[in-house]
Amino acid sequence: QVELVESGGGSVQAGGSLRLSCSPSEAMSSWKCMGWFRQTPDNEREGIALMYAVGETRYYADSVKGRFTISRNIPQNGVYLDMRDLQPNDTNVYYCAARLGGICSLNSLLMDSWGQGTQVTVSS
Repeated sequence: QVELVESGGGSVQAGGSLRLSCSPSEAMSSWKCMGWFRQTPDNEREGIALMYAVGETRYYADSVKGRFTISRNIPQNGVYLDMRDLQPNDTNVYYCAARLGGICSLNSLLMDSWGQGTQVTVSS
């Protein structure tokens, strides 16, 4: 199973911005879709942004729509997550995940490969 590697987490003040990056740890010939997830208070992984490898279709959770943008990291065959206007309730561990084939959605149960997560902390 190919793992994914996240980077770019850190600490910012409310209203600040961060960019997360995700790339496969070894050669991944293709992926169907890739996205970002974070933990809910009841320990589920909530999908917040996802995109297909081909085309312009993107999905966003309502909680981040208009503030977060997912885009292709072409040199590393992965994705970025640009986060702006961060708020304290965005504090979380952010996980990158990929689905290799089949239908795609923000449902974490559909994802095939996961990264270890990167911490984002937003202070008020």
